[in-house]
Amino acid sequence: MSIEVRREERVAILTINRPEALNALSSALLEELRSELAAIAGDTTVGCLILTGAGDKAFIAGADIAEMATKTPLEARAYAVLGQECARYLETMRAPTIAAVNGYALGGGSEMALACDIRLCSENAVFGQPEVDLGIMPGWGATQRLARTTSMGFAKELIFTGRRVKADEALARGLAQHVMPLDELMPRALKMAHEISAKSPVAIAYAKESTNRALAGDLATNYMVEADLFSILFSTEDAKEGLRAFTEKRQPKFHGR
Repeated sequence: MSIEVRREERVAILTINRPEALNALSSALLEELRSELAAIAGDTTVGCLILTGAGDKAFIAGADIAEMATKTPLEARAYAVLGQECARYLETMRAPTIAAVNGYALGGGSEMALACDIRLCSENAVFGQPEVDLGIMPGWGATQRLARTTSMGFAKELIFTGRRVKADEALARGLAQHVMPLDELMPRALKMAHEISAKSPVAIAYAKESTNRALAGDLATNYMVEADLFSILFSTEDAKEGLRAFTEKRQPKFHGR
């Protein structure tokens, strides 16, 4: 089995399980990943998703280079679109997504991590976009998401040089939100995922939708969208329950309605 999905209450944990190839993503594995992500995106009982890789060496070491070497331009475009579709699910599904980066996140692996809402990294994590070393360029979203996550200059440096970034620099640059020892990575990711999934699912979904607009589009329009989403929430049972629970000094019980 190349992909494993398990549940802990409202948290889904998706593991790329190809450690013998450092969890590199072939076309077949990408298709499997797209299918699993589509299923999770459509499952309203999932409150948070954790994406990680099997073993202690790699999150996702990138695309399958041996396979890429045989592709025609049209096949390469289909491969890029497939990878972008997977990344788009991670970025846009209603449930927040956490990348638990447990080693190499290179090329497509870095791009999948960038598509997640939050990145937690082990101390041995390494990011990089080394595609130019192969005479190609990123194709699964890094030319857009890396600049929006860090800065334009830093993104261009990494993409143009292929330089690798260790966990401490990733943290300083905004690539990672937290860095910790490897044995603490999944417990921390699970703790955060359970904390998120205990909140109102509809409030989290609207907050994610609005925040995703922050680095794109017209600012005035984005403020209006935020106000619209904010106001719509006042029609939900979750908002009524949350506000009432606060005044009654008790924990709210959210149902996603």
